[in-house]
Amino acid sequence: MNRRELKDTEPMSAVESTVETTREKKARPRQALVLVLACAAMAMVGLDIAIVNVALPSIQRDLRISQGGLQWVVVAYGLLLGGFLLIGGRMTDLLGRRRALLAGLGLFTAASLVAGVAQHSGVLIAARGLQGLGGALIAPAVLSLLAVTFREGRERNRALGIVGAVGGVAGTVGVVASGLIAAGPGWRWAFFINVPAGLALIALAITCLAADEPGGRSGRLDVAAASAVTGGLLTFVYALHHASTHGWTSAGTLAWFIAAGVLMAVFVWSEKRSPAPLVPARALRNRTLVAANLTALLAFGAFFSFIFLGSLLMQQELGYSAARTGLAWLATTTTGFGVAWAVGRLAAAVGVRCLLVTGLTLVTVGVVWLTRVPADAVYLTNLLPAFLVAGLGFGVCGPSLQIGALAGVTESESGLASGLLETMREIGGAAGVAAVSTVLVAGTGLDGFHTAFAAIGILAGLGAIVAATGFRRGT
Repeated sequence: MNRRELKDTEPMSAVESTVETTREKKARPRQALVLVLACAAMAMVGLDIAIVNVALPSIQRDLRISQGGLQWVVVAYGLLLGGFLLIGGRMTDLLGRRRALLAGLGLFTAASLVAGVAQHSGVLIAARGLQGLGGALIAPAVLSLLAVTFREGRERNRALGIVGAVGGVAGTVGVVASGLIAAGPGWRWAFFINVPAGLALIALAITCLAADEPGGRSGRLDVAAASAVTGGLLTFVYALHHASTHGWTSAGTLAWFIAAGVLMAVFVWSEKRSPAPLVPARALRNRTLVAANLTALLAFGAFFSFIFLGSLLMQQELGYSAARTGLAWLATTTTGFGVAWAVGRLAAAVGVRCLLVTGLTLVTVGVVWLTRVPADAVYLTNLLPAFLVAGLGFGVCGPSLQIGALAGVTESESGLASGLLETMREIGGAAGVAAVSTVLVAGTGLDGFHTAFAAIGILAGLGAIVAATGFRRGT
C-alpha cells in the first residue's frame, strides 16, 4: 500500500472534518428555500390535475366544445404527465436537477398562458398537454432535489412529509379552487394564476439552486427504450379513457391495449440489450421501491377516483352547485394536510409499512361509508364523516409513499425513483377513474354510485394488503 492509499484509510482529523463540514454547508442549497420551492412546484402540478373539473361546464359553453371533446381538457394533462414522468425522471439524473426543473417550470408557465387566452378547443387541449409535459419534468426533479438536499432519515422524512402534505391535498384544493374560480372571475383564471406563480418559482430556482455539474454524471439516455416506454404509457392511459366511454371489450379498446402491450414488450427487450438501461435491474431488486410503487398504483387509483366520484355525486345526485361542491371538499383537504405534516416524524417512529396499512384502511372505511349515502343526504351526517376519515387516510399515505420510494436510493438514481413513483401515481389515477366510470355507467342513479364507491373501497383495501406484504417490518 503506497502513502496515498494509506492516507485515504486513515481516520479524518478534527480539522479535516470541520473543513469537510464547511464545504458541505456551502455546496448544499439553502434547505428552507429548497423546501419552499419544492412545496410550491408540487402544489402547482397537483392543482392543475383537478382545477378544471368543476369549471368544465363553463369551458364547454364558452368554447362550444362537444361532450366527447370536453373530456380531453382533463385527459390531455394527465395523459402527457403520466406518459413522460419516467423519462422525465431519467432526464433529471442525466442532465441535472436544476436544468430539468427550470425547463419544466418554463414550459408549464408558457402553456398556462396559452391555455388562459385560448379561443379554440384545440388550442386549449394542446396547451393542457404541454402543461402535463412540463409537470413530467417538474415532479421528479423536485423529489430528486429533496433526496440530495436532505440527509436520509429524520431530516429527509420531515421534508418529504411537508411536501407530501402540500402535494397530497393539492388535488382536492384544485376542486375547491375550480368551483370558486368558475363562480367568480371565470375559468380562464384557473390558468392565468400559474403565470406569476411560475415566474416566481423560476426566479427562486435560479437564485437558490446550485448549478448542475454535468461532469459528475455518467450514462446516456436509451432513446429506443425511452420512446417505447413513453409510447406504451401514453397508449395505455388513452386505452383506459377509451374503455370508459366505448366499453372494455370494444374492438377499439382492445386494439389500444394490445398496442400498449407491444410497446411495453419492445421496452423490456430494449432494456435487456442496452448497456445503459432506462430502469436498471438493481432498481427492480429494491424491494422497498417496488412495494412503494405497487402501493402507489392502488392508493392513488383510490384517491383520484374518490375525488372524481364524490364531485359527481354532489352535483348530479344531491343538487350541489359548483361552489358548494368545492367548499365541501375542504374537510378532506384540511384533514389530509394536517396529518401529512406530521407523517415525516411518525415514519421514523413506527415505519412506512405501518403508516400505509393504517392510512389505506382508513380510506377503505371512509369510502365504504359512502356506499350507504341516501338520496336526501345531509352533509354533516352522511358526507362529512366519510370525507374526514378518507382525508386522514390519504394524508398519511402521500408522504409515506415518497419516503418509502426514496429510502436507500443512491443520489444518481433519485430522479429515476421519483419518476417511477409519480408515474404510478398518474397511471393509478387514470386506471382508477376509468374503472370507476365503467362501474358507474353500468349502474343506475344512486345505486350506481353505491357500487362505484364499493369498487374504490376494493382498490384501497388491496393497497393495504400490498403494503402489509411488500414492505419489510420497520421500513
